[in-house]
Amino acid sequence: MQQVPTGGRLSLGLVLRFVDVAFDALAGAREEIDALNVYPVPDGDTGTNMYLTMSAARDALREACGGDEGAPLGESMATFARGALLGARGNSGVILSEMLGAIARRIVRADPAEPNATVMAEALQAASDAAYAAVGTPVEGTMLSVMRAAAAAALECAGRAGSRARDVFAAAAGAAREALARTPEQLRVLADAGVVDAGGRGLSVILDAAETVLTGRRPVPVTAPIGARTIPVPVTPLPEGDLTADGPAYEVMYLLDAEDDRIAPLRATLAGLGDSLVVVGGEGLWNVHVHTDDVGAAIEAGIEAGRPRRVRVTHFAEQVAARTSQARSGRRIVAVAAGPGLARLFEEAGAIVLPGGPGRRPSTGEVLAAIRDCGACEVVVLPNDPDSVRVARAAASMAENDPDLEGIRVAVIATQAQVQGLAALAVHEPGRVFDQDVLEMTATARHARHGAVTVAARQAMTMAGPCEPGDVLGVVAGDFVVVGDDRYAVATDVLERLLGGGGDLVTVVAGAEDADGGLAARCAAYVEAHHPAVDVVVYDGGQERYPLLVSVE
Repeated sequence: MQQVPTGGRLSLGLVLRFVDVAFDALAGAREEIDALNVYPVPDGDTGTNMYLTMSAARDALREACGGDEGAPLGESMATFARGALLGARGNSGVILSEMLGAIARRIVRADPAEPNATVMAEALQAASDAAYAAVGTPVEGTMLSVMRAAAAAALECAGRAGSRARDVFAAAAGAAREALARTPEQLRVLADAGVVDAGGRGLSVILDAAETVLTGRRPVPVTAPIGARTIPVPVTPLPEGDLTADGPAYEVMYLLDAEDDRIAPLRATLAGLGDSLVVVGGEGLWNVHVHTDDVGAAIEAGIEAGRPRRVRVTHFAEQVAARTSQARSGRRIVAVAAGPGLARLFEEAGAIVLPGGPGRRPSTGEVLAAIRDCGACEVVVLPNDPDSVRVARAAASMAENDPDLEGIRVAVIATQAQVQGLAALAVHEPGRVFDQDVLEMTATARHARHGAVTVAARQAMTMAGPCEPGDVLGVVAGDFVVVGDDRYAVATDVLERLLGGGGDLVTVVAGAEDADGGLAARCAAYVEAHHPAVDVVVYDGGQERYPLLVSVE
């Protein structure tokens, strides 16, 4: 791990690594942060908004420097800050963009003679000051409190002799975690819901990412993995009536081209129209966010100040009703399993399982019912055989055009084999945005080379030559490539063909005709003996007609 020097300017390479780690960390925590979101409005999107804001900043930085760590730091950081400003989403995202911009500006102003510990501590303090200044009515117990505690700890650390940037961020991240735990004591709505502040949690994730990059060690987690949480998350959504009884009904956001001297009057006007007011930016470009009942007046205020664009209006009641009705379980996976053992594997990974296999493939109606009944607004279907791919696509189309399922998104990953479905599910990450999760699962399934061993039921001509009933057939990617009379010999032939292109992991799935797992065990031993650098896992699948399924990744 490259360490930061005690003097001189921070490198662009270090910034790039931090942005990537923070981006990945927010992706992983997005779902949890969304679930924590009860203030200022329980609309369940804080994690998503912070993730999208960081994503916009990261993309802008990557595009500006092209991955070249030698690119000019000043220009790259300016582009990073502008990307965050343009891509900011929601109350939390707008505040985050202002924090990132303040940090970027302090880094660029750094004198080469300044210790990096001082620069970074002052950058965090600048981020805190800028965030408080941007918010119309600052509220304690939010991400503002967490940032202020982190900045104070950073300044104290930087003032000690011999402190380095890594020490500063370790202190800041630790203080942020402690401040996050105190947020329910500062904000009654958090205590009543039994949660910490969502924006503060997102900020803590980002500071943890900085500590990880600078120290090379994993920070102490605020939460345990899903299933063993230490941060409480509401089990049920807050009732819709809590949304607008004491607050405005709409969120209004827009970018604003305006001279800097027009912003103070704009703030004053918007402050009289609602709450959760945040105005960030500078040098002629601003991002405006407010919660209000008078959408027209909020937009007219922007027109009076300058030129609003990218206007977004969200009705909170409709947004939360949609999330409550459609996303009760978040994202779900529907998988077709060809045997009881395979069904258990998919279920243990969290999938909803439909029975499949030769002679009992699910119908379009059964797949559609699984999509409908899972209660999620994002559904991924793993059909796991060629015929079921067509059925799944038909069901997905019907679901997305069903007026009762308005807003649902369904992706069918064209897995041609059970082992491809297992590979795809292994990389499923509910914390990622939907499109990225589908992309990762699809890529993994495609790269999983698959084969099988079966027994001929009748006389036929195959690509590997003629076969008679009882002959053992080796299958690679759906085509018959071997005809033999010994299951083990055919299986090892299939394995060698699959391993010819290299690989790190072999998965062997025993079928119903290999009930004791003897053939699967012998094949695993073969791989270990002839390809010692390749890992092997063996499962009991219980599938019919195929004594063995194999894949190579």
